[in-house]
Amino acid sequence: MESIKEIFRIGRGPSSSHTMGPVRAAKAYKQKHENVKKFKVTLYGSLALTGKGHLTDIAIINELKPAETEIVWKQQESKPFHPNALEFELADKGCKPDKWLVYSVGGGKIVDDKNKKLAPKMIYSQQNMQEILNYYKQTGKLFWELVFDTEGEQIKVHLTEVWKVMKNAINEGLKNEGLIPGGLKLQRKSASYMAKSKSLSGHAKVTSKLFSYALAVSEQNASGGVVVTAPTCGSCGILPAVLKMSQEHFEISDDKIIRALATAGLVGNIVKHNASISGAEVGCQGEVGTACAMAAAAAAQLAGGSPAQIEYAAEMGLEHHLGLTCDPIKGLVQIPCIERNVHAAARAFDAARYSVFSDGKHFISFDDVTKAMKQTGKDMPSLYRETALGGLAIFGDEDFVDN
Repeated sequence: MESIKEIFRIGRGPSSSHTMGPVRAAKAYKQKHENVKKFKVTLYGSLALTGKGHLTDIAIINELKPAETEIVWKQQESKPFHPNALEFELADKGCKPDKWLVYSVGGGKIVDDKNKKLAPKMIYSQQNMQEILNYYKQTGKLFWELVFDTEGEQIKVHLTEVWKVMKNAINEGLKNEGLIPGGLKLQRKSASYMAKSKSLSGHAKVTSKLFSYALAVSEQNASGGVVVTAPTCGSCGILPAVLKMSQEHFEISDDKIIRALATAGLVGNIVKHNASISGAEVGCQGEVGTACAMAAAAAAQLAGGSPAQIEYAAEMGLEHHLGLTCDPIKGLVQIPCIERNVHAAARAFDAARYSVFSDGKHFISFDDVTKAMKQTGKDMPSLYRETALGGLAIFGDEDFVDN
């Protein structure tokens, strides 16, 4: 498996695959052609179908400035390697042709035709959850210790910055109010939920604060704010909310949060390596489902869970999102995306609590549910894989419910 830095990327929302990835590609292409005054960028498949709602065109145009950029939308054409394909070319008269076909494969990562068949740099000898559990049995070392041993001090520095950005996204989200851009007339709710939590107590207070934290980050993402992929932008509110609430509830240090982030990253890594975290490939189960598994594992660890209980929590987080479609209304990362972050954060907490109450023994393994998720994604019609051509994207766009 690769470094968990590939799971936790810092950048602007609203989408890791449709915004962060294309921006990285545009930056790389621009560096090769700094003096060019005009570019042409063609978007294919999912990028073309939901790119408007994900601000793909705006992000690319801004990255290529001051050059002029023409965006071409080919919604009916997809490239075989991955649904998120875009092609850059020079549009200046007299320029030597230099087309570059690149794919945004999820989590902000990009590959092109030259390196798509190249194996990514693998730094973990373990390939799945069972091998990680075997490592624990052989060495006595926990999930986060495996991460630190494998990736060294640099990963601690990276995760410290990740936690800083996550907390800032929560704080900024709680401060901001008003409409979320995009045309759905969706109001920010995080500040309101936090205000209402002040008058509550016990479980109700914890739950309402958890909701407000997940809302804060998701609303920041939907507004183009700086967030951390965990493992994607569309699911970026789940892990920060669970970590923030866990820190407050258990009164724990940032050092323990960093360890929990390492464990969460390892869980996300397993899914990415053996299945997919791309909504365009496997639907929202690969984004919100994986994020819930990551958050559940982190919460179980912070609650004192054993490795078996942590694995069980992660398994429940992913299992109970199997089949979840990616069908955003108008292609925006807002409805149902924001609410899904909120409810997945609550589900992660519940999965952690349930697993810690148990002895860690269960029927379906995390590796099995990862395989099931991958197969379910393959069987899922493309209408429900980030194309905005089916499901809520169709029926939810017909009426706006305002009671």
